[in-house]
Amino acid sequence: MKAVAYCMKGGVEVLTDIDLYDPVPGARDLLVSVRAISVNPVDVKRRHRDEPSDGTYRVLGYDAAGIVKAVGSDVTRFKPGDAVYYAGARDRPGTNAELHLVDERIVGCKPKSISFAEAAALALTSITAWEILFDRMKLPYGRRGPAGTLLVLNGAGGVGSMVIQLARRLTGLTVVASASRAESAAWVRSLGAHHVVNHNRPIDEEIRAIGLTGVDYMAALTTTAGCGPSLARAINPQGQITLVDDFNESIAPFKQKSVTISWEMMFTRSMFETPDIAAQHEVLNEISALVDAGVLRTTLAQTLGPINAESLRKAHDIVGSVRTMGKIVLEGFQGS
Repeated sequence: MKAVAYCMKGGVEVLTDIDLYDPVPGARDLLVSVRAISVNPVDVKRRHRDEPSDGTYRVLGYDAAGIVKAVGSDVTRFKPGDAVYYAGARDRPGTNAELHLVDERIVGCKPKSISFAEAAALALTSITAWEILFDRMKLPYGRRGPAGTLLVLNGAGGVGSMVIQLARRLTGLTVVASASRAESAAWVRSLGAHHVVNHNRPIDEEIRAIGLTGVDYMAALTTTAGCGPSLARAINPQGQITLVDDFNESIAPFKQKSVTISWEMMFTRSMFETPDIAAQHEVLNEISALVDAGVLRTTLAQTLGPINAESLRKAHDIVGSVRTMGKIVLEGFQGS
């Protein structure tokens, strides 16, 4: 099968077109014929930092949408021919390949109303956003309560784009999104943000400028050096903050407000095979239903072409610039 891989960490130039043996599904696995993939910041980070052992090739990639080609002996949720989408796992070969193995418990049925490219943009960010709101912050799903305010830092990014939609449509929260450019501010408003603030300025000052004394919930998707005190001033007493990016600041400023701090890592369930690992299958199916009902929309922003090293290098460059809105997608293998 065709794949894009790298054998030493580095810049985008290390990504190479290669041929690999077709994988064979294990008991719980689906063998998926990959139709489309999207690129996430974690792909860029791993390419820079993770050196493959002994000069072997490593295939990156998490988001994918495709068709089930074969199933393992213990698979019960899917059959060959099913259209699926998913976000993969950190401890297995990635989705930048024609064929990919994935545990059925973290796979969902692709939304029927959108294309494979549009579906590939959704999985990782949808799961992350869902877990932030309904697992970490414990917000009641589908009920217009509790009243309160949510700040989404980096609202125009992939995860932010889904947090805004889910919070606006499935909770009663007032949604404040941060964006630093006119086009990204327009993007987050189109997704449902009630207010927009600039994360290049002290966030507590920006919150006050829109008439709020603070926010009750904060989805800190990306943070910058020295931002801790400003975030602590921006959150209300007994508020909740969920961190996704690495946070190297002291959490001491949050103590006097009795702020609840939690972390979100979408890969936790698959890495540790937690008893509730199949929750991600259920979340993806719920996202599909919401997309097909017109409640949510894909966050696909740009399709760069076929899945090959040249296109993937361009995608990594764009995602690594940290100025993206929505998701970058590649679709199809040339000649396959």
